[in-house]
Amino acid sequence: MRLHRLDLTAFGPFGGSQSVDFDELSAAGLFLLHGPTGAGKTSVLDAVCYALYGSVPGARQSAQGLTLRSDHAAPGTRTEVTLELTVAGRRLEVTRQPPWERLKKRGRPGTTVEKAQSGLREYDAAAGVWKDLSRSHQEIGEEITQLLGMSREQFCQVVLLPQGDFARFLRADAEARGRLLGRLFDTQRFAEVEKRLAERRRAAEARVREGDTALLADAHRMQQAAGDAMELPELTPGEPGLAEAVLTAAAVARSGAREQLTIAECGRLAAESAQAAAERALADVRELDRLQRRFAEARERARLLQERAGAHREAQARMERARKAEAVAPALELREAAAAEHRAATAAEASARALLPEGFADAGAGGLAGAARRAAEELGGLESARRGELRLAGLLAERTDLDRQERADEDVLAETESWLAGWDATRAALRERVESAQEATTRAEQLAVQREPAQRRLTAARLRDRLDRDSDDAQRQALTAGERALAARTHWLDLKEQRLNGIAAELAATLRDGEPCAVCGGTEHPAPARKVAGHVDREAEERALAAYQRAEQHRADAERDLGHVRENLAAARAEAGDAATDRLAAEAEELESAYGLARREASALHPAREELRRAEQEHERRTAAQREAAVRAASRVGHRERLERERAALEEELAAARGSARSVSARAEQLERQAARLTDAADAARAAEESAARLKAADGRLDEAAFRAGFDTPRAAADALLDDAAHRELQHRLDAWQSEEAAVRAVLAEPDTVAAAQELAADLTAAEQDAGRAAERLRRAASAQDEAARRCAELDRLSARAADAVRRLAPLREEYDRVARMAGLTAGTSADNERKMRLEAYVLAARLEQVAAAATVRLQRMSSGRYTLVHSDDRAGRGRSGLGLHVVDAWTGRERDTATLSGGETFFASLALALGLADVVTDEAGGVRLDTLFIDEGFGSLDDQTLDEVLDVLDSLRERDRSVGIVSHVADLRRRIHAQLEIVKSRSGSVVRQRGQ
Repeated sequence: MRLHRLDLTAFGPFGGSQSVDFDELSAAGLFLLHGPTGAGKTSVLDAVCYALYGSVPGARQSAQGLTLRSDHAAPGTRTEVTLELTVAGRRLEVTRQPPWERLKKRGRPGTTVEKAQSGLREYDAAAGVWKDLSRSHQEIGEEITQLLGMSREQFCQVVLLPQGDFARFLRADAEARGRLLGRLFDTQRFAEVEKRLAERRRAAEARVREGDTALLADAHRMQQAAGDAMELPELTPGEPGLAEAVLTAAAVARSGAREQLTIAECGRLAAESAQAAAERALADVRELDRLQRRFAEARERARLLQERAGAHREAQARMERARKAEAVAPALELREAAAAEHRAATAAEASARALLPEGFADAGAGGLAGAARRAAEELGGLESARRGELRLAGLLAERTDLDRQERADEDVLAETESWLAGWDATRAALRERVESAQEATTRAEQLAVQREPAQRRLTAARLRDRLDRDSDDAQRQALTAGERALAARTHWLDLKEQRLNGIAAELAATLRDGEPCAVCGGTEHPAPARKVAGHVDREAEERALAAYQRAEQHRADAERDLGHVRENLAAARAEAGDAATDRLAAEAEELESAYGLARREASALHPAREELRRAEQEHERRTAAQREAAVRAASRVGHRERLERERAALEEELAAARGSARSVSARAEQLERQAARLTDAADAARAAEESAARLKAADGRLDEAAFRAGFDTPRAAADALLDDAAHRELQHRLDAWQSEEAAVRAVLAEPDTVAAAQELAADLTAAEQDAGRAAERLRRAASAQDEAARRCAELDRLSARAADAVRRLAPLREEYDRVARMAGLTAGTSADNERKMRLEAYVLAARLEQVAAAATVRLQRMSSGRYTLVHSDDRAGRGRSGLGLHVVDAWTGRERDTATLSGGETFFASLALALGLADVVTDEAGGVRLDTLFIDEGFGSLDDQTLDEVLDVLDSLRERDRSVGIVSHVADLRRRIHAQLEIVKSRSGSVVRQRGQ
């Protein structure tokens, strides 16, 4: 990277436009940047950094960049920085304009803040013109960072070697060095590796603890299953050996449970033998008791049979008479059926004759049948007349229907004519409603478009009124804050000028005999200056500066707030214009009212259209109905005449057929009833005659059957008969007697029963109690065995689960051990890491070792071969090691801490370290050449010889086609370095004076 030209306008202390030609200054290799304190030497370097990265180093960068503007600049002059440089073979021009606060245009009161602007151009050598690349802050920043390969922090450490930073780095402890090197070499990824390993260690430890917790939970379940006979290991989750201890305790518990199971099985077998013996004894006693009770019951049953022997003989005799009477039963049943049939036929004949006229009361069956035939023949002759009568009723119904249709059509015609008379007026009114609603719809759409702008103008007007009041308050606050800031600045500048006038006395107060002067470097101080009355010291100036900075910050905040209020006010005025809020509110309200009315009128469009459509459909329907009614009226005239002719002919025919009856149907019904009654009476008379003959024959057969069966009369045979239920009951009694008698004889003849009856009475209660006690002992033994078996099964299940958990946990524990070792090693807490060095510190130590080697090359030349910088990884006290920095003194052969170097030695050692660091960072950034470097202060602490050697080293950088800018107050450098850039300050701002070779 080589700088060519820098243009400044209203930047920092430079109130006007200044230009720096780095090509002219770099031609000599070394150039000097000098000027009084506060003139703006560092501001030149800040401008370079701001042009490249859009911000300045350290605390000089404010939140919005407003403080970069020069207080000496004219109100209409905008702050701007333009840097022309060559990087990676490309010639670029970067322009930056920070945000600035300016007066509003067109003479309007107040100020406004314009946004920051940036621009990037590239020179096309072939075409000889500049081409625009981008105006985006982000794109320009990414492009510059990518080309340089360095962040802003790295650039400020490598290219703009700052005042005192490397001296502090040289004397700093390992932690401070680590922070600086970490920013320069971007070793955050190694810190992330440490963090990631620590997170993985914690996660693995949590998984192991979780697995151990589950394993301990299974161990507690095994202890409960073993009846608290199992001893748990006194270990916590995560401790080594927990799994083996749990498995060992589980094995011991399983062994004890199986031993208890064997004992329980032996107890159950003994209880089963005793219970079987008791059951056999109980069965024998129960059998003896059964036989004894059986014999006693048989004796009692024999006694009862003897008492009922007479009743049994009577039942046998009754059963014998019933068997004889069964031979007469068919004749009895036949005679009863014939008598019932005769009684029914006689009753039916009487009922049928009661319905006949008096002339047929004594007629026989034949006479009744003949009369029925004659009535049927007369009924057949009336069939044609019945059909004619039905047709006449149909004709009357048709004529009635024609009359009804005629009346309905007349009503339709009258109603239709009345409705159609007002059709034109109705249709015109409906069409007028539709057109009115359509016009309201169009008007509502037009008003809807006007509503939103009117509401926006009203809202903006209300905001404008409020911001007008806020703007006045903010302007008063900004004016007050500006006056206070101006007064504080004047006070600070006055104190500063007083202090600069007496700075010699302040510097003289720090002089010590034998120590070099910070200004001239001399070790003798014959006439040091003295402080006068009213001397302003550093503390007073710093307090005044702090007060000014606070006032200035308050002013900037007030101006920023005023700018925001005015921007919002301008936007509101642009939206609302100058119209009064009340008028806008009235217009918006009037617009809303008109819009609401139009919407309500427009809502009637669809109902009006539907009503018009329904009216048109009704018109078509009524017109069609009118035509159809006229057609039907014409056709009814001929139809009515045909019906009248047919009716007259049918009435004449029916009058002859119905005779004296009310109608033909009535006459037919009379004949039908008469024929049916005559037929029924004839059938009933024949049935009564036939049933009387059958009854007489049945009486003869009954008398003969009773005689043959041995009964004196048929009545006696009927009394001896038994119905089915009585016969079954009597037969059941006889069979039960015989079965009971046989069973009693069989029981009394059994040898076992007779023998049991001769023994003593059986004691069943005692035997049952003995068997119950034996069964209870067996149940307890079986329960004990089942409990032992369940305990063994549960312990086996839990042991298998624990063993499976141990197998699953083994890889997790191995992973945890491996990750824990790596995490401890990278974090510097492991015993394997003897120097307690973290991974990031280890990487930074390697970088520091490279920096020390590169710095030594120049340090040896600056110190005439005396000093060598070396990296040390020794531990400092009880802390960690890795970032120590020592200097080897070739004169004494001793290695000592860099803090023991004198002021001048510290400077050139720091300078060598800075140059070495620049080389290493450059290589780290991808080998981008840094052709322009700046070194800020520190040369006043060197003697003449050392200064020559340092300048020779810096001059040797030209061998690598580099140029070095030295920022210093030392007067001797002005004689030694001819290419100079002088910064001259005044109350109106600083200016730049450039001198070439």
